[in-house]
Amino acid sequence: MSSLAPQRREPGELFGPRFTLFADMLAVGVAAAVASLPLITVPTAFAAACALLRRSIREDRPVSMGEYVAEFRAHGLRRSVLAGVTVFAAVTLVVLDLALARAGLPGARPMSWALTALAATGLVLTLRAAADPEVARGWHPALNRAASRSATDPTGCALIAAAVGLCVAFLWMLPLLALLLPGPLAFAITAVELRGEPPSDTESAGEDLSGQPRATAMDPASRSPAS
Repeated sequence: MSSLAPQRREPGELFGPRFTLFADMLAVGVAAAVASLPLITVPTAFAAACALLRRSIREDRPVSMGEYVAEFRAHGLRRSVLAGVTVFAAVTLVVLDLALARAGLPGARPMSWALTALAATGLVLTLRAAADPEVARGWHPALNRAASRSATDPTGCALIAAAVGLCVAFLWMLPLLALLLPGPLAFAITAVELRGEPPSDTESAGEDLSGQPRATAMDPASRSPAS
């Protein structure tokens, strides 16, 4: 009966690779929260967090703050400012419309529900666009690709909405978590986006050119029959 060999830890590594990814997620979340302090940089800070976590998952290696800064700067000042202004203008418009809808005007309740659904849809699309691997080249194409993925993957949209709801609940219960929540949220959205992507070279290292798993010493099928 064959058994899988346990993953070996590198010299000096105190924890396994899964804990390393968890630590990276929290560290990237703190970096994104700090980078979001000017408020107008929120979209770019979150997109950089998604890009860094995507790289960590696909390449199976730890990340560094220098890489986060490089990802953040890759968006450019102009694109970062435009993305931040657009997001905050949209949020302001939705808030004002909701305030007017609740002012006792005719049809206020249906309008409130419609605006809430519109805001939720826009939030999910923006988050999926932030997790796009090519978002640094432009937010408009990334939003178009996010809309296409959302149309073919409604389950992913539901998962992202659930992740946002959980983060809001955690923030309501313990506001001090605001410094860490961007990391888990970025990780959740990145994981949703990676569901439909082919495995990377690192993940497919165990397959040969024909697509079949490579024989290993632990695989009984790779052993020659006894003479």
